[in-house]
Amino acid sequence: MSVDESLTDIAEHVAENLGGAIVSHEIIKDEVILTAQREDICQVLRFLRDDPECHFKMLVSICGVDYPEREKRFEVVYNLLSLTQNNRIRVKVKAGENEFVPTSTKVFSTAGWFEREAWDLFGIYFSDHSDLRRILTDYGFEGHPLRKDFPLTGHVELRYDEEQRRVVYEPVHLTQDFRTFDYLSPWEGMTDVQLPGDEKGAVPQQGWQASDKTVGSKK
Repeated sequence: MSVDESLTDIAEHVAENLGGAIVSHEIIKDEVILTAQREDICQVLRFLRDDPECHFKMLVSICGVDYPEREKRFEVVYNLLSLTQNNRIRVKVKAGENEFVPTSTKVFSTAGWFEREAWDLFGIYFSDHSDLRRILTDYGFEGHPLRKDFPLTGHVELRYDEEQRRVVYEPVHLTQDFRTFDYLSPWEGMTDVQLPGDEKGAVPQQGWQASDKTVGSKK
């Protein structure tokens, strides 16, 4: 039996036994990917863990993905490993911004920290989680930094204040102006000497300039 046939058998076996809990299944790069109903995720994970033909007893990770253009903008991705079957499987569920995903901590105890990370960075809420709080950012942090609409600079910056002898939060202040690059020259804006690729800008008194007769000349 080929690898593709073996993976197809696993995907079909799971879909047949779980019925409506599985929305779709596919194989991408030698890995089975299941899309499950959000409310049935614990049932799906428990079956993958306990079924003798699956034995995916290791939850490797849970991560979030943000698609802000979608009606249900978030995907929660569960990556499982079977040591006995030497297989991996990926399970996805979709969730809207205000929808809850059932916690999977009752199926895999390791899910606790993974779900806290997804909550912290994406704002995906896991219902019935016993300790859903931030894990990577500060407790007073506002927003969820891995959302696509979160600014790259953030909203605030922190520093240690010697006078107050504590960490203080301040609005982000950029010490360098934004630059717009057209990628013709990687050195643009770093020198007052004109370099190849800078011809569209103001011509300085010195540097390289284009010529009708030659590719370029030096002054």
